Amino acid sequence: MTLRESSCGCSEGATTAAPQGGTGDTAPCACTGRSQRGRAWAELLRLPALFSVPGDALAGAAATGAAPHARTLLAIGSSLCLYEAGMALNDWADRDIDAVERPHRPLPSGRIRPSAALTAACALTGAGLALAGGAGRPALAVAAPLAATVWAYDLGLKHTPAGPVAMAAARGLDLLLGAAATTGRTRPALPSAALLGTHTLAVTTVSRQEAQGGSPLAPLAALATTALLTRVVTHRPSEHRGATAPDRLGPRATRPPGPVLGRKPAAHLTTALAAVYVAATARPYFHATLNPSPPLTQRAVGAGVRATIPLQATLTARSKGTATALLIAALAPLGARFARKVSVT
Repeated sequence: MTLRESSCGCSEGATTAAPQGGTGDTAPCACTGRSQRGRAWAELLRLPALFSVPGDALAGAAATGAAPHARTLLAIGSSLCLYEAGMALNDWADRDIDAVERPHRPLPSGRIRPSAALTAACALTGAGLALAGGAGRPALAVAAPLAATVWAYDLGLKHTPAGPVAMAAARGLDLLLGAAATTGRTRPALPSAALLGTHTLAVTTVSRQEAQGGSPLAPLAALATTALLTRVVTHRPSEHRGATAPDRLGPRATRPPGPVLGRKPAAHLTTALAAVYVAATARPYFHATLNPSPPLTQRAVGAGVRATIPLQATLTARSKGTATALLIAALAPLGARFARKVSVT
């Protein structure tokens, strides 16, 4: 029989000896097995959610008024590793619960061994701390409590009332990691970290009932939080205070036009990105409020995770990091595209 090479590189027409006592069926293509393992790891690590991570460090850098540089990139690498460590550890810690509520997940379905997931979590945590150390002592000083928060959440806090607060703290620390790596200072980034953490708190609260459904109060609160955050990030009190300066200088005094004109592009971009943030979350939250069933709740959680990206971009534009904000915003369609293939929840 003539053998032909298939598109995956295996030989078509070749049969593999059946196991002793088997039925004589051909063994599956080796490439199919590799593809299935790759998909299992993609599901375990929730790879599409990775697009929501780089914006943390970039927003933190923008909040300090500095442009991103090589140490900012190290902070992003550290964030990605620690985020994925949390994903692997999450499924390892919840493998017994998932066996009942979500048996299709990689660990309860047997596609990935629990020991492999735990090993990956440890390795990714070590890599994340090493990258943060390369970005400097201030960055490592933030990355260490960030890693501790991730492990504490997955191993103990997740199913307690402190769970959403811990997750919010982790996201806020991730933003501060970018600020620490870029300038060595975190204080200027604290307001942005608080706003991002508030969004994460709302999303995590909704996610606690995504497997079995529950009360409409959680998605309703998330919807209200979205409205509040949008109001805060688009409000610029400094401009209103500055508008009274000519009155103090005299009735004929006028403000120099340069600073005002310089602020307008950033202000317009901030407003536009805030509108994208609202559009990404409002409808799924509203639907989950009307019907908090597991499918609609999971859809709301996925939308909340993806909406982290336009919120990061909004915070960056608010800090006048226009180019960086546009770069972050460009990650949103990429994340949405890959989320169609692999769920982020």
